[in-house]
Amino acid sequence: MKNRIRVLRKEKKMTQAQLAKLCHVSRQTINMIENDHYDPTLKLALELSEQLNVTVNDLFQKD
Repeated sequence: MKNRIRVLRKEKKMTQAQLAKLCHVSRQTINMIENDHYDPTLKLALELSEQLNVTVNDLFQKD
């Protein structure tokens, strides 16, 4: 399963640092999620979806 966080974030013209601040995590955490090196917790996935104005399902797509 691939995440679409980078694409959605760029559509909103947000930096990793801006998204990280809104979600109360580090920029490195956002970077690791975008590069598929870290799977977000459910709580973080919900926060990401809220900040990016999409559903949790929209954050991820099947390979």
